[in-house]
Amino acid sequence: MSVEVARMVGADPNGYTHLLGLAPEHLHGDAYRIPAATIGRLADLTSVHVPWTETAVLLARQSHIGALGVWDYLITAAPTPLEGIRDASTYLGTIVDTATEALHIDENGDRITISHRNGADVTHEAACAIRAYALGIVRQRLSQATGRALVPVRVTLTAPAPRRHNALAELYGTRAIDFDAPDNSITFLASDLKAPSRHTQPGLSTVLRRHADQILATAIPLHDWLSHFRTALAAAHAEGTPTLATVARRMALSTRTLQRRLDEHATTWSNELEALRQAHITRLLETTDLSIDSIAARSGYANARALRRAVQRWYGTTPAALRNNSPGGLGSGSSGRARSGVVPT
Repeated sequence: MSVEVARMVGADPNGYTHLLGLAPEHLHGDAYRIPAATIGRLADLTSVHVPWTETAVLLARQSHIGALGVWDYLITAAPTPLEGIRDASTYLGTIVDTATEALHIDENGDRITISHRNGADVTHEAACAIRAYALGIVRQRLSQATGRALVPVRVTLTAPAPRRHNALAELYGTRAIDFDAPDNSITFLASDLKAPSRHTQPGLSTVLRRHADQILATAIPLHDWLSHFRTALAAAHAEGTPTLATVARRMALSTRTLQRRLDEHATTWSNELEALRQAHITRLLETTDLSIDSIAARSGYANARALRRAVQRWYGTTPAALRNNSPGGLGSGSSGRARSGVVPT
């Protein structure tokens, strides 16, 4: 969504396509967690072209139901909107980095206030846009849960008052917005959030929470440039024999720049490729009954002899011995390992 908004406002792609997490395999892979710094930089580039208020609205317009995955349905499918936003706050990690983002819910009589904290290191304009959007998407999802446009009692933003409020009035459905506030929050009538949700189904929230737990357990955070490179290399390897040029294209870099960046991270192309092949071959030996010739072909080696030399260099033994002696391997008598030729790459 952030990439699409940056494109819509005319931000130069050269300013963001290289950022960590924006490779196609990351953008289209639900398991990957894009760094908060990348999201902040996209918001920063967008806010150069339009005011932060408009950035927030554009993001909200891109956020159709389901765009945020299971997090959306945790809110809209819960028995009540209040139960849904509680689940959404618990599972915020399915959409953002909880080291920098948090949602807090406070019940006070006939009012319920949802506060958003954003502690990412971003510019003022970008921070204002992200915080305004976060409250806007909360209102949007709660409205979808109730089946009607909820009007908050009050909205508070830490940002200074903009010259025009029209974009924010669209985002929140009200002009009751306080600026220069101590926190970012949106307050609703408790009766609105405690009413039955429109799309609730018995037991569905339990299933969605279980799914969210699985997502968090299998998430792949992208921490640094080297992680970015290794993901691109693994994706290229899954499609065939990777080359420096193919991986450089995936990362929108020249081959010379890619080699220089590897050098800066105290590694080389050959070292990274061999480490990937070693891990891949070890998995195949331990979890499948594929022949050595088949494994060699799947791993980029010319023949079984070349693979045997590599395994000898890595482990000081043969592929057969490695397979037979591995803990839980096929030769150990364990029946818990997959014997299919279809394996993760």
